[in-house]
Amino acid sequence: MTSLPPAVTSPVEPPRGYRWLVLVVISLAMYGNYYVYDSIAPIADLLKSSLAFSDENIGALYTAYSIAAVIVLLLGGIIVDRFGTVRSTILFGAICVVAAGLNAATESFHVMLVARFLLGLGSEPLIVAITTALAKWFKGKELSFAFGINLTVARLGSVSADWSPTWARFAYKDWHGPLVIAAAISALCLLAPLVYGMLEGHARRRWGLGRAGATDRLVLADVFRFNLSFWLVVGLCVTFYSAIFPFRSFAIKFFIEAFELTREAAGRYNSVLPLSAMVATPLFGLLVDKVGKRSLFMMFGALLLMPVYLLMAYQLLPLGVPVAMMGVAFSLIPAVMWPAVAYVVEERRLGTAYALMTLVQQVGVAGMNWVIGRTNDAFAASATNPAGYAPGMWIFSLFGFLALLFAVLLRRRETGPHGHGLETITASARGA
Repeated sequence: MTSLPPAVTSPVEPPRGYRWLVLVVISLAMYGNYYVYDSIAPIADLLKSSLAFSDENIGALYTAYSIAAVIVLLLGGIIVDRFGTVRSTILFGAICVVAAGLNAATESFHVMLVARFLLGLGSEPLIVAITTALAKWFKGKELSFAFGINLTVARLGSVSADWSPTWARFAYKDWHGPLVIAAAISALCLLAPLVYGMLEGHARRRWGLGRAGATDRLVLADVFRFNLSFWLVVGLCVTFYSAIFPFRSFAIKFFIEAFELTREAAGRYNSVLPLSAMVATPLFGLLVDKVGKRSLFMMFGALLLMPVYLLMAYQLLPLGVPVAMMGVAFSLIPAVMWPAVAYVVEERRLGTAYALMTLVQQVGVAGMNWVIGRTNDAFAASATNPAGYAPGMWIFSLFGFLALLFAVLLRRRETGPHGHGLETITASARGA
């Protein structure tokens, strides 16, 4: 799951404390959003044993979300533009609540598939609307820090889902209990926007809070006018996330069956990625701002990612080592990759660039979730045949190699005559 960049807004001057209250409230919707998305992974083996789901079925639940996300991204910010951030967050938050409730209320794979599709339709535009709201409140102030805090709270939702076999052990007697908890937490997706609406209504009356500017939308005519550096960043984005998110879809099941871990321990290992990103991503961002060398850092992150899947598949090192390597890569590459787009694309086309990049990412993630599930089924990956996971891990490794290739090509271009300053621009240089 990804967040779109903030939109341009009119400046407002409510008190600082009021702005941070708005940030906390609206970020709770992101927490619920991310929790519901990641609620399937901890019960993947239970769905298989109790409801006879295949790994392909489990992968399809994630693929359905991504397909819906692609449809939403094609629509862009039109709905948010027309109805505003308050009504949009309430509308899309309500869709997320309905999706989570439907997912918990059925044993049918096809109904769950519909529920996950609905979640994608609600979740991605909810992120757009929340990002737009943050821009309205923090533009020209502490926007970058506020955006980072929002993402940290969102990733806490992923961590909470991964750790749910520990803190909600009582619910894991079967597959149903964890989904009921997810449905309850999804209420934040609606309650937080309702409270946010009251806060913004008060701010309009007291401080004359302005409307946000246009949100990002995909302009198809601009697709063919981006430079090679942008497409290399897109290539890195889609291969990197296609190796990360589909792995997380099956990771807990893989850790339980291949490493004979308890569900609680497997969830804790899977939580390393979002937990490390919560802490390290802002720090890596500060480091890159000071020293530059952006494509070099992306190369290093991709190099760390490439071997981790084979290290796990063949248990060549203790599990903590490749998981830690993946955590560093997951913290480092996004901290550099998303801001890098602002250097290689002119400002007036950033909205189109980010929307296109996110769309391509979702297409890749959708395909990989299905491919890995199908591969696990084809090779009978299970607790009695843990070697059946190896072919899927080779596929992940191939995508890690492709991510490294794109990073190398990007560094080669950016250190040549067609560079855009990815390696040289620093915070001090911009301030000079």
